[in-house]
Amino acid sequence: MEGTNVKLQHAKTPAIQDAYWSAYRKLVRETVIPYQWEALNDRVPGAEPSYAIRNFKIAAGLEKGEFGGFVFQDSDLYKWLEAAAYTLAEAPDPELERQADEAVDLIAKAQRPDGYINTYYTIKEPGKRWTNLLDCHELYCAGHLFEAGVAYYEATGKRKLLDVCCRFADHIEKTFGEEEGKLRGYDGHQEIELALLKLYRATGNESYLRLSLYFLNERGREPNFFLDEWERRGRVSHWTGTVSGKPDVSYNQAHRPVREQTAAVGHAVRAVYMYTAMAEAAALTGDETLASACRTLWANMTRKQMYVTGAIGSTHHGEAFTFDYDLPNDTAYAETCASIGLVFFAQRMLRLEPRAEYADVMERALYNTIVGSMALDGKHYFYVNPLEVWPEACERNPGKRHVKPVRQPWFGCSCCPPNVARLLSSLDRYVYTSSGNTAFVHLFIGGETSLPLESGRVGLKMTSDLPRSGDVRFVVTPERANQRFSLALRVPSWCEGRTALRVNGEPVGYSLQDGYAVVTRDWRDGDTVEWTMATPVLLLEAHPSIRADAGKAALQRGPIVYCFEEADNGAPLASLSIRADASWTARYEPELLGGVVVLEGEGMQDAADWAEDAPYRPYRRSAAPAALRAVPYAVWGNRGAGEMAVWMRVATT
Repeated sequence: MEGTNVKLQHAKTPAIQDAYWSAYRKLVRETVIPYQWEALNDRVPGAEPSYAIRNFKIAAGLEKGEFGGFVFQDSDLYKWLEAAAYTLAEAPDPELERQADEAVDLIAKAQRPDGYINTYYTIKEPGKRWTNLLDCHELYCAGHLFEAGVAYYEATGKRKLLDVCCRFADHIEKTFGEEEGKLRGYDGHQEIELALLKLYRATGNESYLRLSLYFLNERGREPNFFLDEWERRGRVSHWTGTVSGKPDVSYNQAHRPVREQTAAVGHAVRAVYMYTAMAEAAALTGDETLASACRTLWANMTRKQMYVTGAIGSTHHGEAFTFDYDLPNDTAYAETCASIGLVFFAQRMLRLEPRAEYADVMERALYNTIVGSMALDGKHYFYVNPLEVWPEACERNPGKRHVKPVRQPWFGCSCCPPNVARLLSSLDRYVYTSSGNTAFVHLFIGGETSLPLESGRVGLKMTSDLPRSGDVRFVVTPERANQRFSLALRVPSWCEGRTALRVNGEPVGYSLQDGYAVVTRDWRDGDTVEWTMATPVLLLEAHPSIRADAGKAALQRGPIVYCFEEADNGAPLASLSIRADASWTARYEPELLGGVVVLEGEGMQDAADWAEDAPYRPYRRSAAPAALRAVPYAVWGNRGAGEMAVWMRVATT
């Protein structure tokens, strides 16, 4: 069955109505997406050029010129288009739809007669398609196109871009595979695998499912494709144009078959995109070997290689994982896209098996690293998300120059800003799942949904006060009166098990299953559920093997991790320490940083009685009480360049 001949039905997605998240989604809709459209068109003064739109115009024959930017530049436009699609699904916007249609027309014009699309190879190296999959991201870009095509059809019912995607996917299916005459390869940057699964779900074309499974199954087999390809192209690297050393295929998670991998290694974004596809494929096919590998990789990554902010990928050398417990704060890479990929992986694991730990991590990444990567104006971004910043060191220490003390307007490699936009625009897809006769609530984000259950559909309208408080309320609308089903509410790790559940104002008991409070009953139209979670201020300590955090503590309240900024506490922050026995007061300040809950408590400050030219002296503990103030990590760096720290020393007295 050809994908272009499948008749589809598009549907509007439910809207989010939430005091916290609606503000971010409004920012994305009204500021981020328009700003990024200007950036993609190279119309933002002072920002690095994107070249993305210009490359497509050249590839389509509409302009003359040379290719600009990175080999994967096409993907920035695709991710913007996907974000635009999710925004249009929520509410009409004629001007945005006009811009998106303009982009779709341009992409369609750039497609080759055989279905192939890639502006780099169309403009710069037209005779070298599929010759350097290790370096050149051809299938990665294709994957982002497919995600955009599915999203745009579902939002608008227009299938022009979806048809473009299906023609390209059909071309790829004819090119790659185990059959004789096909290229037995896979991409250096995973993405095509998860995107093909989306295309399969949208079209029902099983060849796309088989192709995704092929790419997953082939990866890491011997003889290793990347090493053979490297030899075939004379060992020349795309990045240097010269003969290169033997590739470390673990960087691309191709060192062994995916089912045999036990630890997160290599480039962090590539890893989590692959794990996402593995988990979704396991759910679709019932492959327990894939599911087991996902559980193993999840455990290693989130329990031994994840920052307290939900960030992953600790080194800027290759944007990669290093080894267990190696989590430096001031040189962290912690790429925004890696945390976004972690959210994707968590969502697919929840589809595979609802367990609260997956939603806990998803929430941690969302509320801290991901929203924190974007400035409150929606026009500046972090690519790197450190947990400690000394601005002078960022400028003058070569080992810290990848860390920026303030967000940037755009990047030459600008994968992160449109990735944030597409995730926040589709946030409603991460809140709920249903399985059998149970409706699961994973994230406490206000809005409405309708879920299919064995007993019939059920509508849920959630009102949430998170993160200001842990008060959540639901109104239930079952398809029929006295509809019996189970409602499963996540018990977050941060509430320490302190919860209360009321139905129609009366306290009710629940059973605890895999971290969810499950209540089963006959539900009636208009039933109300009140779910209250404690939000104590937690003083966190790190595993002893995380050497960067030895003798230090961090603060968390609800899903929010806090940090200390120079703007509130002066400098150097290294002279301050937290008192282990101090109590912290949480206070909402509506005029500060868009409205945040700040934490205030007593700490200590080292005495400032040092001689200017005496870097060292015999130890004598000399510290005075100091009032400390912490703000949510997500809003740091919005008041100019200054020091910042998540982990602070704990006072010994």
